[in-house]
Amino acid sequence: MAETHSLQDMRQQAAVAAKVFIQRDYSNGTMCQFQTKFPSELETKIDKQQFEETIRTLNNLYTEAEKLGSQSFVEGCLACLTAYAVFLCMETHYEKVLKRISKYIQEQNDKIYAPRGLLLTDPIERGLRVIEVTIYEDRSFSR
Repeated sequence: MAETHSLQDMRQQAAVAAKVFIQRDYSNGTMCQFQTKFPSELETKIDKQQFEETIRTLNNLYTEAEKLGSQSFVEGCLACLTAYAVFLCMETHYEKVLKRISKYIQEQNDKIYAPRGLLLTDPIERGLRVIEVTIYEDRSFSR
C-alpha cells in the first residue's frame, strides 16, 4: 500500500530534488496570469489535466481579484475620502481574493500535490512572478 506524506513531513524529512517555475503569461497584457503549459519535469509526478486545472483555477481567481467593479470603485472613493485610513479597518476585494488563493493552494497541496512529493508555493511569496513547484526526493511518494 502506498504511503502518503503530509506537508510537514515533506519539509522536515525529504530533500529537495528540483524546482520547477511556472512563468507569468504576458500574452494578454499585464494581468496576473500564469502559463498553463505542462512542465516535462512533472510528467511522472502528476496528471497533466489535474495540473492544468489547478493553474486555470488560479488564473481565474487572479482575474477575479483584478476585476474592476462597483466594489473597487467604492473602495477607491472611501480610500480618497479617508486618506487611505479606511484600509486599516477594512479588507479590500483584492486582499480577500488573495486569501482565497492562499487557501486554495493550501488545499491543493494537502489533497493532491503533497501526496505526490510536490509542493506549490503561493505566487504572492515570489512577488507574483512565478508559481514555484518543489519536487521532493523521496522514493516512497507515489501517484
